[in-house]
Amino acid sequence: MSEWKEKIFGEVATVTKGKLTLQSESKEQDYLTLINADVVNGKKSLFGYSKGAVLCDLSDVLMLWDGERSGLVATGLSGVVGSTFAKLSPMEFIDSKYLFYYLDSKFNWIQGQRTGTGIPHVPKNIGKILRVKYPENISEQRRITQILSTCDAVIEKTQAAIAKYKVIKQGMLHDLFTRGIDIQTGKLRPRYKDAPELYKESKLGWIPKEWECEMLSSIIEIISGGTPSTQIKEYWDGEIPWLSVDDFNTGNRYPSKAAKKITEEGLKKSATNMLLPGMLIISARGTVGVIAQMKAPMAFNQSCYGLNTVNEYLSNDYLYYYLTFFIRFIGFKSYGSVFDVITRSSFDEVFIPINKKSDEQRMIVEKLTAIDTKLHSEQSYLEKMQQIKKGLMEDLLSGKKRVEV
Repeated sequence: MSEWKEKIFGEVATVTKGKLTLQSESKEQDYLTLINADVVNGKKSLFGYSKGAVLCDLSDVLMLWDGERSGLVATGLSGVVGSTFAKLSPMEFIDSKYLFYYLDSKFNWIQGQRTGTGIPHVPKNIGKILRVKYPENISEQRRITQILSTCDAVIEKTQAAIAKYKVIKQGMLHDLFTRGIDIQTGKLRPRYKDAPELYKESKLGWIPKEWECEMLSSIIEIISGGTPSTQIKEYWDGEIPWLSVDDFNTGNRYPSKAAKKITEEGLKKSATNMLLPGMLIISARGTVGVIAQMKAPMAFNQSCYGLNTVNEYLSNDYLYYYLTFFIRFIGFKSYGSVFDVITRSSFDEVFIPINKKSDEQRMIVEKLTAIDTKLHSEQSYLEKMQQIKKGLMEDLLSGKKRVEV
């Protein structure tokens, strides 16, 4: 195996800062894709005039030089390097993909060294203060990048699957809560335009004839949260999880933990209440309309409401999915001059369609739970692969673990 070396960044790569250039929204003659923060984030970019500009190809390593995410590296892009980016050209003894992964592993370190009082920048002396470790044998460098690239390919494939399932779920929510399921066939009812005789008018528009349209506030219990006094230490650091919107604004159905916990005394001496398994929580101030469902008993703060069904024909699972649909496609009416607020009266303006006399509600929940299970599985696998990659980067890019060439 080859020896490992360590040099300052300025000795392993040259830095060419991007330039300001003429820009266009359409690709004209002598215009190429402008490499800016949008294109790195996968968004549509502008085009930049290529004459006299700094150009890059797919093998080049780029670093965001200015802005909040300065230090971020990218590769696999070609076009005109924007003024907020720099092109990094490695010396002949450093593989460009190895340099990309090494700098990617140093992102947090670079962020900690940024300069600038307004807009942060990569430090001007980064060429002297950042040290790069690498195996002298470039074939070993390439073997390391091959391993990490394989991880990236799996991660990208999993992210694509998650995006696909999210689109599928969005379409399912719309179809299931506007057309429902034909109990006889187990499939969606035909659309209204194809079979208008299967539908009737309601406050929500056309709904299946078997459904009823109920005012939400009349069939659920709305529970208020509260905050124990922060001046009394005995109310805090107990065993009861105390939710705020940050704890369940994660995209997951079930909150797994709370940043803060209160004591039994804190629960008794405050306006907060306990939410039991199955009940829902919805954010009502600031970031409004985030919804989750309890798997374990938890208390919650005054910026949220707890919701619980009070009729046997409406399940909390169905309510969770319907509110997910309602918030995504319609949205709560909110109030407030400074920031959005959902009040108790907001629930008077929400109507929910339900079939009280059949298994249709259960079948809708089962279909949505199935797609959620697939999403959760993919997300768990993504997190696992990201942790594996992180560990591999720490080991392979430091020489702790060597690879066979």
